[in-house]
Amino acid sequence: MIAREGFVVNHEKVRRIYTEEKLQVRRKGGRKRALGTRKPMVLPDGPNQRWSLDFVSDALTDGRRFRILAVVDDFSRENLVLVADTSLSGQRIARELDRVIAERGMPTTIVSDNGTEFTSMAILQWVQKTAIDWHYIAPGKPQQNGVIESFNGKLRDECLNETLFGTLGDAREEWQEDYNCCRPHSALGNLTTVEFLQRKAIDKMAA
Repeated sequence: MIAREGFVVNHEKVRRIYTEEKLQVRRKGGRKRALGTRKPMVLPDGPNQRWSLDFVSDALTDGRRFRILAVVDDFSRENLVLVADTSLSGQRIARELDRVIAERGMPTTIVSDNGTEFTSMAILQWVQKTAIDWHYIAPGKPQQNGVIESFNGKLRDECLNETLFGTLGDAREEWQEDYNCCRPHSALGNLTTVEFLQRKAIDKMAA
């Protein structure tokens, strides 16, 4: 019991009255987040079937931290988006996805982890608008998004760890073209992503 200003509050009595009157203390609702799906993913057998998203962090020469949003086509390993900025919100992610979709078409599935930006209201609204299947990997299971994890490792080893960036523009521009057009990928039979897509297009026409 608690004495307050001349009267006594009996917790057991209060609890009993709440129970008898079927009263409930309203719980504050949490912020809505995108739910997506965790159903098994089908292996892509063509471009634009499945894209993977993730972030990589680094710092400029003046010490300012920045993040890079990377988007990869899981079939061709092509890097579709490489955007560096000090802040990358859900709204910014949606705009970048809209931009690349306008250039190359809409993917069937997008895969990401459960990061705040990827589960934000902006992404929830974007998924509802586009009707794209957004797949969230299980928490603590980055291997479920192996294509983007492999890409991130190459981005860090071959670019971020080897280069000092003075501006965000420097961090955005140089490496993406080299990765897509010049670098052979063992997963693609030691072809570049451009060569791999060209060969697939020829094979499709010949079939």
